[in-house]
Amino acid sequence: MRGGAHLPPEFINTKRTTPMTDNTESTPAAPDAENLISAQLDALHARLAEAEATAAGAKDYQMRTAAELDNVRKRAEREIETAKKYGAERVLGDLLAIIDSLELGLKAASVQEATVQSIAEGMALTHKQLLGFFERYGVAQVDPAGQPFNPQLHEAVSAVPSVDVAPNHVLSVMQKGYRLHERLLRPAMVVVAKAPAE
Repeated sequence: MRGGAHLPPEFINTKRTTPMTDNTESTPAAPDAENLISAQLDALHARLAEAEATAAGAKDYQMRTAAELDNVRKRAEREIETAKKYGAERVLGDLLAIIDSLELGLKAASVQEATVQSIAEGMALTHKQLLGFFERYGVAQVDPAGQPFNPQLHEAVSAVPSVDVAPNHVLSVMQKGYRLHERLLRPAMVVVAKAPAE
């Protein structure tokens, strides 16, 4: 059984086998693939340019905003400085009329013909002007004679027995208080009534 001499003929390969080779030629990349890559690159470049433009716009906006904020700060500082210097201009202007009235009163009091009554009348007029000035600026007197004692508005100097005024009511006002709108500028100094000793 050597050499395959006794093999049946159907098992004997009479043809010489040759290794199979791939005869297909390598084709270059298809034009469609190149176009796709080129289109993708163009899209990326466009997105990059758009992002750079957005970033430049944001930077420009930030710089303009910072400059505007700096201008607002400087303007506010100037306005505050002006308000410090001239904020009381209107108030002081209204006080000038009262100063004029006081000067006229002093002048009238210095002449020999001046009487106590004329001086008192001049002072009463000036006092009325001053109260009107306070009223224009929201300042009101606290004059609580006969009213219940209120520790938020009044300061008790003493307590005196009284049959005429109810206990814990203001018997007399030693010094009037003042309020600016709802804020107390100065409490009224008062004497409070208390029940008389039996």
